[in-house]
Amino acid sequence: MPTGKLRHLALSVEDPEETAKFYMSVFGMEKVTSISAPMADGVYLTDGTINVALLRYKDDRPMGEGKTKDWFGVHHFGFWVDDVKDCERKIKENGGQWFMGEMEGDNVFYEMKFSDPNGTIFDITHTGWGGARKDGPPTKDD
Repeated sequence: MPTGKLRHLALSVEDPEETAKFYMSVFGMEKVTSISAPMADGVYLTDGTINVALLRYKDDRPMGEGKTKDWFGVHHFGFWVDDVKDCERKIKENGGQWFMGEMEGDNVFYEMKFSDPNGTIFDITHTGWGGARKDGPPTKDD
């Protein structure tokens, strides 16, 4: 059993408020708060389990080295959704773009990749990922 659980993700974005609208409209995330701090302006969202920070940094210090093909960090993240086609429609209506992948059938494990209006890549799937739970804490049957 893991001793740590992923509960926070931070994305560097051009416009935190507009990006928040995208994730709230497409995935139903809720706004926790907005901040204006010396290092960054931002919006914090949640799905009830994980906290997502959408940050616009004010200088280069928190960013580290330039991001090229040799930069290693978060490549993408994923959402487990009920209806892939409905979610795909919402993504496109809210300024997201298809990146790669297609559904081949209702019971096929496959992710579709999209990018949000900032170009950040994310997956959607209706079948989940190995070891992940869609809702709630693990049970003794897991």
